[in-house]
Amino acid sequence: MKKYICIVKVGQDKFLKYRLSDLTSFTAYLDKEHKEWRYFNVYDKQLKTQIGSFTKNNRPQHKHI
Repeated sequence: MKKYICIVKVGQDKFLKYRLSDLTSFTAYLDKEHKEWRYFNVYDKQLKTQIGSFTKNNRPQHKHI
């Protein structure tokens, strides 16, 4: 199973870090719990390299990258 680390920008100056495996469910969670989220960057958990970036208008279409 693919594992990701996501860093989310919430509001003007707050950043949150999450560990997850499903990008579409994570986006739904952000919509529910952090309505003011702006974007999130996705990193491969093992390699620690950035592999994606999503916004409210450019959402992930699949669970995995």
